[in-house]
Amino acid sequence: MTTRKPTMADVARHAGVSLKTVSRVVNQEPHVRASVQQRVQAAISALGYRRNEAAARLARGATMLTLGLVMENISNEFYARLAAAVEAAAAEHEALVVFGSYEESPDKERMLIESMAARGVDSLIVVPSAADHGWLAEHASLRMVFVDRLPPGLATADVVVLDDEGGGRAATEHLLARGHRRVALISDDDGLSSVHDRAAGYRAALAAAGLPADEGLVVRGVFDPCLVAKEVARLLDLADPPTAFFAANNRAAIGILRALRERAERPAYVGFDDFALADVFSPGVTVVRYDVPMLARTAVDLLLRPADGAARLVKLPVELVPRGSGELPAPWPR
Repeated sequence: MTTRKPTMADVARHAGVSLKTVSRVVNQEPHVRASVQQRVQAAISALGYRRNEAAARLARGATMLTLGLVMENISNEFYARLAAAVEAAAAEHEALVVFGSYEESPDKERMLIESMAARGVDSLIVVPSAADHGWLAEHASLRMVFVDRLPPGLATADVVVLDDEGGGRAATEHLLARGHRRVALISDDDGLSSVHDRAAGYRAALAAAGLPADEGLVVRGVFDPCLVAKEVARLLDLADPPTAFFAANNRAAIGILRALRERAERPAYVGFDDFALADVFSPGVTVVRYDVPMLARTAVDLLLRPADGAARLVKLPVELVPRGSGELPAPWPR
C-alpha cells in the first residue's frame, strides 16, 4: 500500500495555523512571527513534508523546474547509473532532467553548460573535467552542484564527493593484509580530484605498512580498458612483477579482467566502482562500492535547499565488498 504524502493542509492542522501561514513559511515570505515559524517548521519535520517544487513554480507563473546534468560519458556504467538516479531524485520534486556528455573534452563541457544556461535550465549538476572552471564565475546566478570531483579553479562551489582517499586506502590495506608487497596502481587523469585522492589513499596505505611507493608499478592517464589490459600485461612481464592491483575505477578493473583472460598468473585485485556482472566472474571482483542514488539525492537536495552563501562540501561513505579477487594470497605460483 502506498503511503500518502503529507500536504500543506496536514502541516497547518499539525501546527494549529492557517494554510496561508504555512505557505508563507514554506515560501520564505516575510511578516511571520518567529514563534509561528518554529511551530510550522517543527510540524514540517514531524510529518516529513516536502514542498512540491513544480507546483510552487507554476503558482508563481513559472514553468516546470528543469535540472541539467553534465557528465563525462554516458556509455560508462557509473554515469548511466548516475543519470538514472538523478532522474529518480528529481522526479520526487516533479522536476525534469536534461543531460549531456562531454566525452572527456573540456571544450565540449563548457559548450554544454553554456548551452543549458542559455536555454533556461534552473540549475545544474556537473561532473567536472580536470580543466580550470574559473570561467563559471560568469554564470554566478545559475545554481550548480558538482558531483564526484572538485571543480578546479572554483573554490565557492557546492560539491558532493565520495570518500575517495578512504576507499583507496581500504582497497590497498585489504591487499596488503593478504601478504602482497608489490601492489600496482592503475588510474587515469591525476588532475581529477577523485583520481588524486584514491591514489593518495593507496600511497598512505603503503607508507603505513612501511613500504615504498614503486613508481614503476603506477600507471596513469589510461582510460580505455583495452589499453589498461596492455599495461597490466606489461607489468606482469616485469622481472619482479606486482602480485596485486588496485584499479582506481571500473574501466581499469575491466581492463585487468581482459588482461588475465589468457594468462596463467592470478594476481589479486580490487576495483573502485562496482559494475554489472562483477559478482559472476570466478573469482568475483572485490570492489569499493558506494550508494549512487544517495549521491544523486544529495546533489538534488543541495540544489533545491536554500544556500546561506557558504560553499557546502558533502563527503559520502564507501564500503569494500569482498568477492574473491581481492582475497587471493601472495605470491601466486610461477
